[in-house]
Amino acid sequence: MQSMRPLAFCALLLLVAGLSGISVQGADDIQWLSYPGGDGPGRGRRIVLIAADQEYRSEQSMPMMAKILSRHHGFDCTVLFAVNERGEVDPTMPVYPEKDRPLKPHHIPGLEQLASADLVLFFPRLLTLPMQERELIVRYIDSGKPILSLRTGNHGFHAELPYTIRGKPVRWGEDVLGGTFLEHHGQWHADSTRGIIVPAQKDHPILTGVRDLWGNSDVYRTYPVGGRLPEGCTALVWGQPLLGRHHDDAPNPDLEPLPVAWFKFWETSGGRRARVFHSTMGSADDLRCADLRRLIINAIYWGLGMESAINPNRSVDIVGTYEPLESGFNYAELGVVPKPVSAYR
Repeated sequence: MQSMRPLAFCALLLLVAGLSGISVQGADDIQWLSYPGGDGPGRGRRIVLIAADQEYRSEQSMPMMAKILSRHHGFDCTVLFAVNERGEVDPTMPVYPEKDRPLKPHHIPGLEQLASADLVLFFPRLLTLPMQERELIVRYIDSGKPILSLRTGNHGFHAELPYTIRGKPVRWGEDVLGGTFLEHHGQWHADSTRGIIVPAQKDHPILTGVRDLWGNSDVYRTYPVGGRLPEGCTALVWGQPLLGRHHDDAPNPDLEPLPVAWFKFWETSGGRRARVFHSTMGSADDLRCADLRRLIINAIYWGLGMESAINPNRSVDIVGTYEPLESGFNYAELGVVPKPVSAYR
């Protein structure tokens, strides 16, 4: 068999690079991961997932979700990561100045791809991004396209986004998403969450096929004691704190359930209405739960106005292996170290 001609071989390399996010220079030059969609309802639609937290292992969970969305549902998916000055995915980067570690700005390569996304799933935490990158995020938020956010996404940016409407600064968590992190409702890293579907919303498309929601992360409080979700937010799931980190642990009788998943609409500066979904569940370990994965995937369909394509029998099974590291900040103990983007392929 004749060997491939040099020009044809180069063309093939470039094609593979474009489809996989791989630079032709080598695996260590990858800046993001791309998963082309196949057959499925999402064919021709593009989702960008942002993995940029330091606690809940989004660098592992977002590629896992991207594989499911592309393989089982047909969406083209791109995962963007926060990286250090060496271009490595680095969940250990500080978010506040520290005595022995000066604060360095965070960086998410590829944010210009938000302009061509049909939907963005946000999972950042307390980032201080260069102004140019913040502006790219604001352009998407103000585009009227759907916005999804998980867990720490509701306090995703330490440096304010340059976003104002009618002269008033827009707050990412409180205004766009409908709530920011105020405190842990229970014992941080010591209890877990049972999801309780809101009876009045049981027939909402986002809840199609969702029956058993549990995750070993705790419940977030997003509004003051005695308060409620802001006007315009509709709770889909309440989270009951449990007395432990196992599925069948008893509920904590001293802690009321709080909303852990809701939807709303965001009115942009131009008067467009963006569909918004946020879940305070969503750690990498939480996402072992098939029904939580289904909830999020249903929310993606809903966000895109594709409710009629939601099918409780379409697979949300994990593609390949998925063994996320534990949540937390004890990086050495947990084995969390900077790695090239290619390590998360």
